[in-house]
Amino acid sequence: MTVLDTAIDPRTPAYLENRGVALERLGKLETAFDAARAGGGEKAVTRHHARGKLLPRERVEMLLDQDSPFLELSPAAAWGTEFAVGAGVVTGIGVVEGVECMIVATDPTLPRNPVDPYPVEKIRRAARIAATNRLPLVGLVESAAEAPAGGPPPGGGLARDLGRLATDRVPTFCVVFGPVSGEAAYLPELSDYTIMVRIMGGGAGPADQLAEDERDGLRLARQCVRRLNWRKRGPLPRTFPPAPPKYDPGDLLSIAGIEKPDIDPREILARILDGSDFDEFMPDLGTALVAGWGELHGYPVGVLAGTGAPHTTVETQKAVHFIQLANTTDTALVFLTAQFGPAEIEALAHSAVPHLALGTGRAGDPRFVFSWPADEPAGRDDDGVIDPRDTRTVLGLCLSAVHSAVVEGAGHVGVFRSGKVDQ
Repeated sequence: MTVLDTAIDPRTPAYLENRGVALERLGKLETAFDAARAGGGEKAVTRHHARGKLLPRERVEMLLDQDSPFLELSPAAAWGTEFAVGAGVVTGIGVVEGVECMIVATDPTLPRNPVDPYPVEKIRRAARIAATNRLPLVGLVESAAEAPAGGPPPGGGLARDLGRLATDRVPTFCVVFGPVSGEAAYLPELSDYTIMVRIMGGGAGPADQLAEDERDGLRLARQCVRRLNWRKRGPLPRTFPPAPPKYDPGDLLSIAGIEKPDIDPREILARILDGSDFDEFMPDLGTALVAGWGELHGYPVGVLAGTGAPHTTVETQKAVHFIQLANTTDTALVFLTAQFGPAEIEALAHSAVPHLALGTGRAGDPRFVFSWPADEPAGRDDDGVIDPRDTRTVLGLCLSAVHSAVVEGAGHVGVFRSGKVDQ
């Protein structure tokens, strides 16, 4: 066991200032979240409730197991653009009858903007995550009252992404709460099982089952998932219960507030890994890249973390060798603020184990990618901008999700170029 040490004293003036910067950014992010939760505005929400109907997040909460977590994805999508924050769609991973599922819930209080690309992008991303990680998908759909009912528009990548779920034998369900139009109509059209609320449904084709009201529809959806006899195919956590980090995750606010990536990534690892335990790989070679092994919420992980310094040939060889080892041992990889060059990206393209990323963009095709708040709104490459203090929890939920599928590496079958570092 190699327990990480830390040089951060969060009480010093510099770190208190950095913490203030991070909290200011989080305040702006919370404003964006408030805008997303507001949907079509107070009048539209009041009118919707007056009809005896639930909002999308209320439907999600009623669908999920009581007191279970919900990892909402891209809640501030379209933040900083001309389009509605949140894109009028709630997507995320939650537990239904003990089964981790991908949830897609449309917001009927927000009229559909036909030129807004974010709603369809958000649903497509949810469908791809569901297929890749073998997560049953549950759609909770309804369009704005003034939207014309009708089937989905012709063609499009959304139909292909949803169709991939059927190809990969991942079950899909949909509850229709009212008229459905536009891209949202693909969800009931392409689902394996459709439940329609009897007095509200329409425009979504024939239903497999009719519900008396919204709550009954959600009950029936839970019943469908319960009958799946669904099991994870990946291994359970190696250590349970996991040991918490030895250092306060709240210190990550001070790290997140630093303007340039000149912090030692080991300071982050000390606050997210189980027991702050990290076995570093080749610590004296290629020091611009930190690599090593640990556990996160009981799941074994390999870590590739950048220091902000450019990579030389030594860092590249070190990374490729480490990626080989992770695939040989069927170990998921976590990227922290790492910037990869062409050879490293090529190695990651051959890597078959799950990749999770924080602050790296989509290099290496990660299953999930998150970022910490910055001065400018996040771009399209994020599955969410998260509170730094929640990093360990978010990555733990993602690791649980990816282990719903088989976790198996590419091994040594000639797909990697030699990455062995000369010592």
